[in-house]
Amino acid sequence: MEPSPFANHSPELDAFRSEGDLNLSPQRQAWAAEHIGPETRALLKQDAEHFLHQSLSTPCLNVLRHVEGAWIEDIEGRRYLDFHGNCIHQVGFANPKVIAAIKQQLDELCFCPRRYTCEPAIKLAEKLTDLAPGDLNRVSFSPGGTTAIGMALKYARVATGRFKFLSLWDSFHGASLDAISIGGEAAFRQGIGPLLPGCEHVPPPEPMRCPFRCGKVCNLTCADYLEYVLEKEGDIAAVVAETVRNTPFIPPPDYWKRIRAACDRYGTLLILDEIPSGLGRSGKLFAFEHYGIIPDMVVLGKGLGGGIFPLAALIVRDTLDVGGHMALGHYTHEKNPVACAAALATLEVLVEEDLPGRARELGEYALQKMRAMAQCHPLIADVRGLGLLLGIELAVTDANGQRKPAVAEAEQVMYESLKRGLNFKVTMGNVLTLTPALTITQAELDQALDILDEAIGKAEAKEPDSSSRFSDVRS
Repeated sequence: MEPSPFANHSPELDAFRSEGDLNLSPQRQAWAAEHIGPETRALLKQDAEHFLHQSLSTPCLNVLRHVEGAWIEDIEGRRYLDFHGNCIHQVGFANPKVIAAIKQQLDELCFCPRRYTCEPAIKLAEKLTDLAPGDLNRVSFSPGGTTAIGMALKYARVATGRFKFLSLWDSFHGASLDAISIGGEAAFRQGIGPLLPGCEHVPPPEPMRCPFRCGKVCNLTCADYLEYVLEKEGDIAAVVAETVRNTPFIPPPDYWKRIRAACDRYGTLLILDEIPSGLGRSGKLFAFEHYGIIPDMVVLGKGLGGGIFPLAALIVRDTLDVGGHMALGHYTHEKNPVACAAALATLEVLVEEDLPGRARELGEYALQKMRAMAQCHPLIADVRGLGLLLGIELAVTDANGQRKPAVAEAEQVMYESLKRGLNFKVTMGNVLTLTPALTITQAELDQALDILDEAIGKAEAKEPDSSSRFSDVRS
């Protein structure tokens, strides 16, 4: 088997870069010194004086005053195409249909206390189960993806009588104690102390960092190992994983079929986290539809509230309606009518405007252009994508001829892109992660990729000339 191209790379801070770029970086300070004016600096100072400090949050990068469509705007009037958006802007920022639904609902019923229900919540539950394939016919709502993951874990324990979970290293399922226990990122786990017992981890289907040395293409040894762990443990309640890791790691076509079969063989539930990847971003409404399987539970969040209201949904098979004698959710805003109205309008926009189809079409177009860029830029080690969940992995060659993650270069590309009006995040230290609004125009997509081409050229210590352009793939 081929050696892993990144096998010899382990700088001290890299483990903390998996979920995003850090605010501890000297490049962050240099960018701020050049681009942040007095008014912004004063507000950032106030923010830092009042909020708890975290490496992925405060002290913050900038101050915003407006968002709309595929764009964000800072208080100094600079506009950026937002290819980050925390994956909440499937229908675009400030979607007028979502805002209208929220305003109308505020005038009719603004809250629904526990023990009562309301028409928007009932309609949303019905709509989600109508859209979900198979027998995914029961739902529960919560104020965010992390809490919905927590509900899924509890339902799995009650339904199976087991307490163990098996998940993937480098995964992210939220920042609460139970979610980081099944998650696999050092930025959230290290130094916290004892985590939830019974949480085992296996490697993800990501060949560039594969401990099984499968080379550039996943050979599903990771799936074999996951089944091996299920067999040896014998009492795993559920496998919990992101259908497509938001880095992105895109599993090969047969991966989830293998995992589904293994779960069935050992009496283990399959819980898929589609908080960032669902609701059309992958090119289908549910990302698992690409793999020809149906999980026992799926979790949606982030964009479900239209990029305005925090709302998540746990959708499960009929047979998992097992908590009638318990309180496994019990959230104050479980059936918030305004949040549910926002979600109903969001689903209406997704379906009526066929945004999953649009993501599929524009995603393939973007991949063509990214592949052309890779032919011109030695810094690009890999390009990948599923719908409008896209990634460009950067690598450099060391003195021994080994490819290793281009961590400093990736951060430079990010800040060079910000200078030119493009916002995105870097994950795993060297992957440019690109998640635009599904409403983005092709012209806006071209503009963003042109910026990336220039920024990567700058990081390679050369300004791109006509030979490094890729206009030949424009339609």
